[in-house]
Amino acid sequence: MSALDLAAGPGAELVTTPLTPQLWPAFTDLLDQGGPAGRCWCMAPRIGAEYRRRAPERNRTDFRAVVEQGPPPGLLALRGDVAVGWCAIGSREALPALDRAWRTKRVDDVPVWVLSCFYVRKGHRRRGVSSALITATVELARAAGAPAVEAYPLDGTRSPSATSTGYASTFAAAGFVEVARRSPERPVMRLSLS
Repeated sequence: MSALDLAAGPGAELVTTPLTPQLWPAFTDLLDQGGPAGRCWCMAPRIGAEYRRRAPERNRTDFRAVVEQGPPPGLLALRGDVAVGWCAIGSREALPALDRAWRTKRVDDVPVWVLSCFYVRKGHRRRGVSSALITATVELARAAGAPAVEAYPLDGTRSPSATSTGYASTFAAAGFVEVARRSPERPVMRLSLS
């Protein structure tokens, strides 16, 4: 068992907290685990497919600037000092590329907050990290006065693909309802906070 396993074992308490500049090292440790999150650095909802044509280091640098400028662009899930999960949350206006993608175009004029992506560290998946992050984002959005939270998860009954946007069943369990479906595998789900 590695030191990481001891520090962030499944028995350690899970805490969610906004990503601030002070937590940047924990965030980079999480995303540096490999996979698509380490290429995107949560820039896709901000700049669209352009993130694929840029070096991952540029996406990382640009997202760090977002974190340093504030407000926090999402939440980390920590077990001890180790980040085991991440989700991006913020006002739809902060994520302009969502309106350029046909699956995520606005449903209506409600100024929703959007939970746009997840990443959960290997070894901590299927242990409630995504559910805890959803709950925390709803609380954060409610405290900020958002009228609703929206997400674009994958419907696991229609596609077995892995996803960085979460699964519709997890959002449904948290009270989100489908408000639109522009493709068979990806519903638009929303939780009203008013």
